[in-house]
Amino acid sequence: MASMKLLALFALLQVGLFLHAHVSEATKHHKPGSPAAGTCQASGVLHGKAGDCKRLHGSDCCRDGESYPQFRCSPPVSAETPAILTVNSFEKGHDGGGPCECDNSYHDDSEKVVALSSGWLRLDGTPRCGKMVRVTASNGRSVLAKVVDECDSVNGCDDEHNFEPPCPPNVVDGSPAVWKALGLDDGIGEVKVTWSDV
Repeated sequence: MASMKLLALFALLQVGLFLHAHVSEATKHHKPGSPAAGTCQASGVLHGKAGDCKRLHGSDCCRDGESYPQFRCSPPVSAETPAILTVNSFEKGHDGGGPCECDNSYHDDSEKVVALSSGWLRLDGTPRCGKMVRVTASNGRSVLAKVVDECDSVNGCDDEHNFEPPCPPNVVDGSPAVWKALGLDDGIGEVKVTWSDV
């Protein structure tokens, strides 16, 4: 009887180690600063599928057989919430994928609009679709931008998401106009910023 309990415990430990290694390996495919340590942990893994990924603004395209972490949370929102600003075109046929989640529309690159990671858009109990947020760069410049889309932290690797992996939990995905207003070169692809509700 004791040996059966030991075998069951050993099997559980192996499963736990497998899942930990799987999520750790998946997390490596995200850019620096992806998960905010200790505040939001991966909730699962999405198995990658490659497709017609439009490689604009440094798109991180899914690869067949790769595993990518999923997040059903984001770090807590404060007056100056740390985030990673990425660049995205919300125009039809560009790297934003399908129409925006909030208004089922596309937006011109000259509009100051953003997408927020799933946890910040709707999963933390504060619906932010159509709301304004303030994004502040380390150079001291800030911009007001309208939340029009979700940087999906759960789903990805399909046509709707430009065959890109799920977003990390701490992303503000800004249009080229947001980057310009902040005095940043959108060719960099990502920078640390803070953001807040307005």
